Amino acid sequence: MPKTKQHSSLPRSPLAPKHFARPNHIGGVRLAVGASTNHKKDVLFVALDAKTNAAGVFTRSQTPAAPVDLCRAHLQASKGRVRGLVVNAGNANAFTGKKGARAAKLMAQSAADVLPNAALHHIMVASTGVIGVDLDPAPIMHIVAQAKLPAKQNWQAAAKAIMTTDTFPKAARREAKFGKHKVQLGAIAKGSGMVAPDMATVLAFIFTDAAIPTAILQKLLSAANAKTLNAISVDSDTSTSDSCLLFATGQKLLGGGALRSVDDVRLRGFRRALEDIMRDIAIQIVSDGEGISRLMTIDVRGAADDGAARRIGLAIGNSPLVKTAVAGGDANWGRIVMAIGKSGEAVSRDNLAIDIGGHIVARSGRVAAAYKEALITQHLRTRQVHISVDVGVRLKNKTKAKGKARVWASDLTHGYVAINADYRS
Repeated sequence: MPKTKQHSSLPRSPLAPKHFARPNHIGGVRLAVGASTNHKKDVLFVALDAKTNAAGVFTRSQTPAAPVDLCRAHLQASKGRVRGLVVNAGNANAFTGKKGARAAKLMAQSAADVLPNAALHHIMVASTGVIGVDLDPAPIMHIVAQAKLPAKQNWQAAAKAIMTTDTFPKAARREAKFGKHKVQLGAIAKGSGMVAPDMATVLAFIFTDAAIPTAILQKLLSAANAKTLNAISVDSDTSTSDSCLLFATGQKLLGGGALRSVDDVRLRGFRRALEDIMRDIAIQIVSDGEGISRLMTIDVRGAADDGAARRIGLAIGNSPLVKTAVAGGDANWGRIVMAIGKSGEAVSRDNLAIDIGGHIVARSGRVAAAYKEALITQHLRTRQVHISVDVGVRLKNKTKAKGKARVWASDLTHGYVAINADYRS
């Protein structure tokens, strides 16, 4: 059976953080990991308190994996009340037909069987790895059935268990004011290749001890996702398995009456912390892009609206010609002009402005008199490359459009080709 290349065989990303950002203890969450193969611990089992509400965002791929179908159905059937999560790495259980759907169901059932008063639809499942290979759920079910669920939370082991071609485990933590309380947010994620918006192979799991109703939790997650996990790209390929789940264990009550709106001022701190933690893991994911040597941060302004700005930014970040120029340190800024023009969004050629690394490149639709290529080349030798463009759209009343967005993308190197050419070997 083909197997995913193991992370231990790949060099650590040069953009990896120096330290693992271990989340603080989050009440109502218990973690266990296990090994379904002889290669590494590749199964994560999360038990959640009975008060836990959940929300999810998933891939927009028209060929979704069986676990994505299961999660969507279970979130609806349970009205967001969730008791557990089972994740396996190495096999995506995608394009596996009825056998794959049965495997996902058996994984969920194994967790429901060991958690008190849990039904099948209270369990979420996620898988990542090779597409088109039947998944044997038996080893995963055995791990879940035998799992010890200690009070101490080993977030690093959990983050490592869900890795495939990732070169480092990804996690983040935040704290937020929540009524009279301070609540904790913790996140783990995986993603390195097949990363593009809708959602950007990404699995992300966010946990908080706050008590938030499911409907509001879903709106908070969807809004934060649009600016974070849906604003990154490694290779413009959308995975069949992308899933981001947010679990609120309800350990800390807000007080002051029930939450009825996502705009409730009492959620202001939580909303900021959620977007911040999701941005953190999104940038970690793109910083671990397969074969990456440089991270691009792309700011777009002057677009018709924020959505148009995001699509222009992604056209730049996804362009193989822009990505390879950045990888090679080549100040070929004409490729950025090309990418803007092919985005399909409204732009004003004669108002177009481009900066790279804070240095002027183009103004009023042509190379600027102040342009100095040596400064751009020097900036492109750094690990963090910043591209800023103003597409100069004018509205009907001739005022300047204010659409803006920030996206993050990796460069494209020989390493990406090498990793994906022998992914299954």
